[in-house]
Amino acid sequence: MRFIVSTSTLLKHLQTVNGASSSSTVLPILENFLFEIKEGNLTISATDLQTSMTTSLAVESKEEGKVAVPSKILLDTLKTLPDQPIAFNIDDSTFAIEISAGDGKYKLSGENGDDFPKIPIVENASSVNLPASVLTEAITKTIFAVSNDELRPAMTGVFCQLSPQHITFVATDAHKLVRYRRMDSKADKATSFILPKKALTLLKAALPSTDINVSVDYNATSAFFKFDNINLVCRLIDERYPDYEAVIPQNNPNKLVIDRGLFLNTLRRVVIFANKTTHQVRLKINGSELNISSEDLDFANEAHERLSCQYDGEDLEIGFNARFLIEMLTNLSGDEVTLELSTPNRAGLLIPQTNDENEDVLMLVMPVMLNNSY
Repeated sequence: MRFIVSTSTLLKHLQTVNGASSSSTVLPILENFLFEIKEGNLTISATDLQTSMTTSLAVESKEEGKVAVPSKILLDTLKTLPDQPIAFNIDDSTFAIEISAGDGKYKLSGENGDDFPKIPIVENASSVNLPASVLTEAITKTIFAVSNDELRPAMTGVFCQLSPQHITFVATDAHKLVRYRRMDSKADKATSFILPKKALTLLKAALPSTDINVSVDYNATSAFFKFDNINLVCRLIDERYPDYEAVIPQNNPNKLVIDRGLFLNTLRRVVIFANKTTHQVRLKINGSELNISSEDLDFANEAHERLSCQYDGEDLEIGFNARFLIEMLTNLSGDEVTLELSTPNRAGLLIPQTNDENEDVLMLVMPVMLNNSY
């Protein structure tokens, strides 16, 4: 089997799907790309058995066949080659691969393509079409709040709720929660599933900046994303997602409106002086003044800053983990944000002041107990 392709084109396609491959010691073939040639088209596949990605490109070839190619050595080689045509010669019996590029010849051993795991195909699936920009925004706004706790597998993914009215994406790790809702994207019938974090990270990296439609097919076990010449298949997390609506406090009489950039930069400074384990900051609100302070008793460090804000409610003192607030403010858009509070032991809500009419973003953060030493 022989084919010719441009180094830069091949490298771009390999880098798109490379994240799906696995450095598995149990199944070494997962460290390979599967190359399949049919009618002058090269299809490249990578999988870790949970998430699979395929992409295809046109190559010069009169033959058909398949081979598993070691991913790391091929990527490392292509990264160091200039943009030029590169020829692959594969021995159909030993799967030895010879690569010719310019004046160089490189040999590596491949494996039988038939031993590569089969990439799942869509069966009994429902489908919905989403613009790439909506998907990118939904992933960006939620993925930072996903839990890494393997003991709570449901929270290690993003919960997707499809309905005829809107589509909702939810992520939480029990300390913070994000609900991202789109009014301009709808599904024919109501359903919900949990998408794993790895698949969403790969999807976000592969989505183009041009606003094309992404076809999303889903059945009881898997979700399939298709756009341009890229296919991504992932196994859904088979768990029941916690009732997140019950956690969102409905009655929040204390509302603080503040400049997002100002609030964010103040927190970034003040957290430097906070305890390195708890990252605790204290928010003290009196009238139209917000005092943000932190202290690290072990090193006698402390910081105080005063900001002006619009505040409607009773004077309040509440503690938060500054890292969570910083993550949320970084991922919110708009110049101003509203922080809705009720009491010092109830969750606070961060909401952008100017929401796009088609999107509804709500971020929730749990408070931390304050020790009233200062």
